[in-house]
Order: sequence, then C-alpha cells, then structure tokens
Amino acid sequence: MTDDPVVIVGMAVEAPGGVENTHDFWRLLSDEREALGPFPDDRGWSIRALLDGSRRDGFKPIHNLGGFLSGAATFDPEFFGISRREAIAMDPQQRVALRVTWRALEDAGINPDDLAGHEVGCYIGASDMRYGPDMAEFSEHSGHLITGTSLAVISGRIAYTLALAGPAMTVDTSCSSALSAVHLAVQGLRAGDCDVALAGGVCVMGAPGYFVEFSKQHALSDDGHCRPYSAHASGTVWAEGAGMFVLQRKSAALRDRRPVLAEVRASVANSDGRSVGLTAPSRDAQIRLFRRALHTAGAGPDDIGMVEGHGTGTRLGDRTELTSLAATYGAGAPGRGPLLGSVKSNVGHTQAAAGALGLAKVLLAARHGAVPATLHVDDRSSEIDWENTALRLAAKSTAWPARDGTRIGAVSAFGMSGTNTHVVVEVPDTGGEGGRGQGRAA
Repeated sequence: MTDDPVVIVGMAVEAPGGVENTHDFWRLLSDEREALGPFPDDRGWSIRALLDGSRRDGFKPIHNLGGFLSGAATFDPEFFGISRREAIAMDPQQRVALRVTWRALEDAGINPDDLAGHEVGCYIGASDMRYGPDMAEFSEHSGHLITGTSLAVISGRIAYTLALAGPAMTVDTSCSSALSAVHLAVQGLRAGDCDVALAGGVCVMGAPGYFVEFSKQHALSDDGHCRPYSAHASGTVWAEGAGMFVLQRKSAALRDRRPVLAEVRASVANSDGRSVGLTAPSRDAQIRLFRRALHTAGAGPDDIGMVEGHGTGTRLGDRTELTSLAATYGAGAPGRGPLLGSVKSNVGHTQAAAGALGLAKVLLAARHGAVPATLHVDDRSSEIDWENTALRLAAKSTAWPARDGTRIGAVSAFGMSGTNTHVVVEVPDTGGEGGRGQGRAA
C-alpha cells in the first residue's frame, strides 16, 4: 500500500444475456439467472457438424449451449471514424473493446474526446479467437486483415481512435488476461508511465475451436451448464464478454473530482512454473499468490468479505483452487471467513475477459452490500472440508456488511499459460446505492 493508491473511477461491461451495462449485469446476478443459450447461427459455424463430430470416439459431447454476446455483430463504424469495409475485416473483439472503453470513460465522467494527446495507458487482455479468412488467402478483405485481426491492434485501435499517448498493450495470458492487464495498468500508473489507465479484457469467439479442443480434453460440462465448486462440476462452458475499468492515482482522481469506485489494495501475478502439466494449475503457486496479495494489501483473511474465484467448473481447476483458498482464506474460524463464488455459473467461462467480469461483480456486490448467489451448488464440492474452514460458499444471496465504512473483496484468475493473478480492492460503503447510468456507444 502507498500514500497515493491507485483507484478505479469508472467501469463498463458486456456479458451474455443481453447485458450491455452494469445495471443489466447486477440484475442478472441478483435475479440468479443463467445467461446461456444456443450457438449463434449468424457466424458461419457448422453447428450440426460441430455437435455431431463431438460424439465420435475420444471426444466428449458438445452441448448446444454457451454464453454468447447478443451484440457482438452490432457496431456503428462511423461513430468511431471507421469505414464499413474496414469494420467488416475487424475482429469483433476490437469493436466490443472500443464500445466498452467509451462507456467506461463516460461512467467516469470523462469525455473520450478530451483525452487526445494525453498520457493515457491502454491495457487490454485478449486472446486470438480466429476471426475471418486467413491472411494468406486473396480476398476482398485483403489489406485490412493485418490490422483487423492482430491482437496488438485491440489496444492499439483504442489508442489510435482516442489519440492516446500512453502505453498501449494487448496482454495474452489466456484466461487470466484481463486481470494481468489490470495488474500492468496499476504498475504503469505507479511508475508514472501514464496519468490515466484503461484496463480490462474482451472475448468474442470468431470460431468454435475451444469447444473442439476441450471436447478432446474431456473438460467440457456434461450437460452444458457451468457448476463451479459443486460436487457435480464436470467441466466448463465457453462464453464471451468484456469489461473495462478506468484507473487513476487517488490524488489525481480527487483533483479531477472523479467518483472513486474502489481502491486497488493489491494486484499480484506469478507463474505455476513447472507443474504436473503445461495446462494444469499449481496449488503451491496459488497459495504463494494469495499470501502475497494479502501481505501487499496489508490485510488478513478475516478482513476480506468476498472472494470471486476463477471457478471454471472443471474437476482439476476447482480442486486446485479450493485447496489453495482453504489454505489461505480459510485459515480463520470455521464459517466466519469470506464468501466464495464464481460468475461463471451465470454466464459461462468468458476466457480472456473472465477476470474483468469477476472484478465488476465484486465492485457491484460491494456497492449493493450483498454477495450474489453462485448457481448450481446445492451440493458443495468435497475437495475441502467446509465444516472446518473459514471459507463460505455463496450458494444464496448473502448480506455483505461494511466494516469501518468499507468492504474489501478479492478476485482471482488463472490461465493455461500458467499465469495466476489476484486483485484485492476496497470499496467505500454507499449505503446500497445502485450503479450510475452509462451512455451508449454504438
């Protein structure tokens, strides 16, 4: 902790189920709804071949369910000064990232046009989702594909459109990408690389390749529903989403009269190193991560009211994460520690955007003074002894009382890259006020 901490002054989200802003997102969570639906039929995917192919020997059946953004194909290029021909060749992740960035800035009370030429950093978590034809093919889109499908251009497109002069970085650490981006943004602000930072993550699937790969890995859900921390967890469900945050040093936010949504008490990252497998998470690495985050935040496990876990619903991932959390956050009096949950039970696994939606959930839960229910956990996982750990599973909506006028929560993410991330935030008590309105970028 420092005398001039980094704070979050604005945020915006898009999620499955028609969620276009934080109001919609909180309503989805508080209503305990699951926002999964059938595969989209407007992306050129051969859905029947995909489903039938997964029934062959050596694969696990793919169910016609996932968390898809209903507005992924909706975009007004003229609003951002982009030609329609170029917009068609743009990865939808660029389009959605532009949109949530604009809304996050409006949420912070910042006119995006006023940032031109200023030291504003842009840190975006994203992965290659295979959009459009191969660049080696001669097509009507040739000439625009190199910028339209480059991962680097997801952050670069935002910096170019808004004429930002700070660092522009697209970060790919697989499913921990969004929180890795937040971590880099916090470091950039502390180092003086930028005065304002945009940080978050985005995922829109251009192809259904992850479903095929996890079908072969036998890591997809048995029935197309995501059950993190449940005794019946059988695999994950892929999804899409986006979340963006505006960050500043606290002194600058107060000077500019920005709304302080939360203080970043700690952001930490590490690697599994050599574990039992390249894609297998490491219990020891996660324990080190959680302990360092608490030490950096100057907090003990009992100070944390909510932990938004990664919670993929896979047997290996949940087992590793639960035992790691129990070894750190579960060290206090049984049943008196933080409430644990995962938004993936509502929207599925949003991959590179997962940490961003998890962080948004923590901020909204603190704002409303209630931890939303994690769905599908009537029977808790047997990987830890729940009766003798301080951890509590948020199987129903539970009040989150403030302590000394604030609430402290944590959010976690890890990726098959081996990168683990953990962020601890302190949110001022607002008396259960709802979120602010957000403008709508096309």
